[in-house]
Amino acid sequence: MLNPTPHKTKIALLIDADNAPATKIEAVIAELAQYGVANIRRAYGNWGSSSLKSWAECLHDHAIRPVQQFDYTKGKNATDVAMVIDAMDLMYTQNLDAFAIVSSDSDFTPLVMRILTNGLDVYGFGEEKTPKPFVSACSTFLFLEAIGVVAQTKENPEIVGIRKAGKEMKQDPKLISFLRGVVAKTTEEDGWSNLAIVGVNIGNQTSFDSRNYGYAKLSSLFEAIDLFETERREKQFYVRNRQNQKISYNNN
Repeated sequence: MLNPTPHKTKIALLIDADNAPATKIEAVIAELAQYGVANIRRAYGNWGSSSLKSWAECLHDHAIRPVQQFDYTKGKNATDVAMVIDAMDLMYTQNLDAFAIVSSDSDFTPLVMRILTNGLDVYGFGEEKTPKPFVSACSTFLFLEAIGVVAQTKENPEIVGIRKAGKEMKQDPKLISFLRGVVAKTTEEDGWSNLAIVGVNIGNQTSFDSRNYGYAKLSSLFEAIDLFETERREKQFYVRNRQNQKISYNNN
């Protein structure tokens, strides 16, 4: 008897071409491939505009369907409205598991929250100027500056160009409070937290991604902040708050 075909996560990729660089689309699609297949791909904009020439040149290469949206009123972004309407239609007419929204300008927070309410994930992509509420609402959000720019080191690949130093991250009280809180909630009896569990806990709470700080791995980010102690045990990585370091790991 043949084994049933494993379910592939189906993702609808919606792109605000007016407010996203075409040079990053290959990296976005590669990132989505880690979650599933973007079987619906649409880019919205006024394709008669010269500003979208770079997008028009890459649509066929990536099987992206262009959706024409005229600028009916000067100063109003009709593209955003068209994306929201299409997203709602797709959510109710297609058997989707997730959405990916690429935009750096408008605040799609209400749309994201509505999609999440229906049990679908939302993967967001945008430049660092993207409104904070939109970034936080997504299941996961990656700054476009943080993807597609990777350098290889002896230990592991790390993102370069936007990396924040440990000292700089320590000056972000919200970040440090969040990381300390997650580590504290996942602490085992020996005082250490398994980083895999920490990562799951983070993903269940927020769109936080270590790559937005310039680190390809969560472990590398913790190592850069000297407020945490890290330890590798065979194939597992552990972390703990330094104030808990009096509790030592015991193999017995």
